[in-house]
Amino acid sequence: MSHVLTLANLSAATPDGRLLFSDLSLSVGMERVGLVGRNGSGKSTLLDIVEGRATPVAGTAHRTGSVGRLAQHWPDGQAIAHALGAADALATLARIEAGAGTAEDFDTADWALPAVVESALDEVDLNGVDLDARMGALSGGERTRVGIARLLIDRPDLLLLDEPTNNLDRAGRAAIQRLIARWHGGILVASHDRVLLEAVDRIVELSPIGIRIVGGGWTEFVAVRDTERAQAEAQRDRADAALRRTRLAAQAAQEAKDQRDKAGRAFAAKGSEPRILLGARAERSENSGGSARRLAERQISEASAVSDAARAQIDVLTPLTIDLPATGLPSQTEVLALQDAKVDLGGRRFGPWTFAMRGPERLAIAGPNGAGKSTLLRLAIGDIASSGGTVRHRRERMAMLDQHVGLLDPADTIVGNMRRLHPTLDAEAVHAACARFAFRNRDAQRIVGSLSGGERLRAGLAAALSGRQPPWLLLLDEPTNHLDLDSIDVLERALRSFDGALLVVSHDVRFLDAIGVSQEMNVGADKDDSVRSR
Repeated sequence: MSHVLTLANLSAATPDGRLLFSDLSLSVGMERVGLVGRNGSGKSTLLDIVEGRATPVAGTAHRTGSVGRLAQHWPDGQAIAHALGAADALATLARIEAGAGTAEDFDTADWALPAVVESALDEVDLNGVDLDARMGALSGGERTRVGIARLLIDRPDLLLLDEPTNNLDRAGRAAIQRLIARWHGGILVASHDRVLLEAVDRIVELSPIGIRIVGGGWTEFVAVRDTERAQAEAQRDRADAALRRTRLAAQAAQEAKDQRDKAGRAFAAKGSEPRILLGARAERSENSGGSARRLAERQISEASAVSDAARAQIDVLTPLTIDLPATGLPSQTEVLALQDAKVDLGGRRFGPWTFAMRGPERLAIAGPNGAGKSTLLRLAIGDIASSGGTVRHRRERMAMLDQHVGLLDPADTIVGNMRRLHPTLDAEAVHAACARFAFRNRDAQRIVGSLSGGERLRAGLAAALSGRQPPWLLLLDEPTNHLDLDSIDVLERALRSFDGALLVVSHDVRFLDAIGVSQEMNVGADKDDSVRSR
């Protein structure tokens, strides 16, 4: 297999010198390679290095073909033809066809381009789109499809994708999945989308402590990762057991010496031996005792170091856990009910919506971008008023987290936010609540704006669920969008054990499956807005 990219002993760091990863050696051919790692591990930096936009601190990146990167941001006023990279070439053809072409126009004319553009747009379901229309008029999913069409027109040898399914609805995610499945060249994709990662040929995990490369997709990667975690846990248990044995042996040796010393003092008290002999024996005992103490201290220190190292490895390999408080939600209590509820917002009408939730039900809200999913959550919790129909809810027993965790003040500490949101909690209760969500001691004093996506969501959950009365209904709006895979794992394990109700907007079907969402309502003008099994 010919290689389009070769990385040799590559290392990268942040601008302030913090090491991201080191000694990455990798060759990429006509294959799909997934990049994973915790937020801030250097995935985007690696893509920048491969593209030539950043410089490694060590090692080399050698490209033998063209490189293209999926664009994800455009000026709203940019024409679609410009976003496709075809505006100038199409303008040249238009001048020629209008009889105003120059000699240079005829020399540079790409007569095949209109057909190539039409084919690319047709492949991404944008056939017939006005090329003079502005990007700002398109939905997020449509913009992504324009970016895909640009790649289909340029056809680079190596395709770079950086979290390509973030903020996309299911149609947009499907378009990315088709692109990856049909791509003719190499692909390097940084993603936390487990459905997408299932389709790659290899997965590379970046971390400051080492590089892990696993052949196969997400299922194979998880099997290797879980095996390593189990081995690390077994090593920790062995190290802890050895430390206990060393301490017990030291204690037994000290107790035996104490018994000998006691017997020696009793013998000396009889006065049957010369004093010079008793003094020599006492000196020998003291010297041997000092040597034994030093030996025991060294052995305990060495065993403690091995135990600490094993526990540190567990911390690296195993995500933390958080403890959601029990809500005590009765099984038949109505937590939310909408009857023909409508919202007029921004010149559009959303709804009508009719559904009810009782007890610890779990319901997903699905639909294309712009269909009103977030609007429905805001209506449900009372942030906006209905324009018609009825909404019944228990506002005091509800909490909502959006993907940006907007209930937190980014300029304040976690503790400061908790005190602001729950003024009846005393200092001890606030710190205990933070600890349940793995913010212990100094961590609880961190500024929210400095937190990673996973940390911010944990802090948001702590703030939402730590009142005197935990909410019966938790509303989540795309909670996994900005999380790394370890943070998603933490969130899934916590929500699986949550005894309250969940109303979730998410396009991540694996996340919905993992937290036990069994019902779905698909919203949108052309959809039947009834609740059905997933």
